[in-house]
Amino acid sequence: MNEVVIVDAVRTPIGRYNGALKTIRPDDLGAVVIEALLERNPNLPPSEIEEVIFGNANQAGEDNRNVARMSTLLAGLPVDVSATTVNRLCGSGMDAVIQAARAIAVGDGDVYIAGGTESMTRAPFVMAKPEKEFPRGNMEMYDTTIGWRFTNKRLEEMYGADTMPQTAENVAKRYEITREEQDEFAYASQMKAKKAFETGRFEDEIVPVKYVDRKGNEFIINQDEHPRPNTTKEKLGKLRPIFKEGTVTAGNASGVNDGASALLLMSAEKARQLGLKPLVKYVGGAAAGLEPAVMGLGPIYSTQKLLKRTNYSIDEIGLVELNEAFASQSIECMKQLNLGEEKVNVNGGAIAFGHPLGASGARILTTLIHEMKKQDTNLGVATMCVGVGQGISTLVENI
Repeated sequence: MNEVVIVDAVRTPIGRYNGALKTIRPDDLGAVVIEALLERNPNLPPSEIEEVIFGNANQAGEDNRNVARMSTLLAGLPVDVSATTVNRLCGSGMDAVIQAARAIAVGDGDVYIAGGTESMTRAPFVMAKPEKEFPRGNMEMYDTTIGWRFTNKRLEEMYGADTMPQTAENVAKRYEITREEQDEFAYASQMKAKKAFETGRFEDEIVPVKYVDRKGNEFIINQDEHPRPNTTKEKLGKLRPIFKEGTVTAGNASGVNDGASALLLMSAEKARQLGLKPLVKYVGGAAAGLEPAVMGLGPIYSTQKLLKRTNYSIDEIGLVELNEAFASQSIECMKQLNLGEEKVNVNGGAIAFGHPLGASGARILTTLIHEMKKQDTNLGVATMCVGVGQGISTLVENI
């Protein structure tokens, strides 16, 4: 098996819903991070790239018809560089990295670009075709930004069709996680993010996004838009819960966001040939399933499977990026994995930054890698829950 290394990792700033990135298509966002990898690594001839693998969770709008291929062409890569899009919902971007690493390991190619792109702002409304011609009555339309659509009734009878906030409430209720605990966790995420911005912690990973408005004015977006550095525990405590008598609020949940991220993977031998210095070694990846109603616990099972597969213990892991879909599930995942606060999301998490679905897995892995280099941490894990009951995790080793 070939040794797999990650040479570079970048991401766009994360845009707020209907915010700074609202005019930029998801395929264009994907092209931005691909182009950035090429610019940052001039020793890499584009012709050496075997394939681009991108994750995307929506695929109902401008990200339809294999968005990875569209981003590849928009980035100016040779037409013979193939591309494919994967969909594991929230875990799509991480799944793309794992698939690329496995392909390199078995010799299917030496160089891959993997990541994800998502514009939740630009997600379309959709409706099904009628089953008979000229139907009467109102037609049902879905907002594809997030959540179920065209639900299989048989599946719903078997497992339910809880919304994402409902699954977070299920976790909070099952494990008796209070509103105060969730708000405290959310506040800590925002404060860590504030400190990280003030100290320039993300300068190595963020690449600017340029766009031109209808009047021809050019704008450059180079900073995450979602964090709320001025929030307080009191403000968080005043937010209404999403459900009556519930504990999950907009303040202790991740956002609805836009963004893209990409990583450059290759065999260790190819990196040596090209004179490129790797950041980390890819050690392994794993996914696991669980009951959809508590999908937020997925990182527990995928991380346990990953550590068993790679013969490491949780105590040997120096840093962890745990995607904060919701505070409730993050708290319980940390508890069951025996993860101390000092090693998890040290620069804040998705509650502060936001969660652009198909890009988030690649984003948290990118953030993890750059923080490992700064702290000289030996081993790091990126992990996240996935809608409809899954978890996915990746382990990397510093070089």
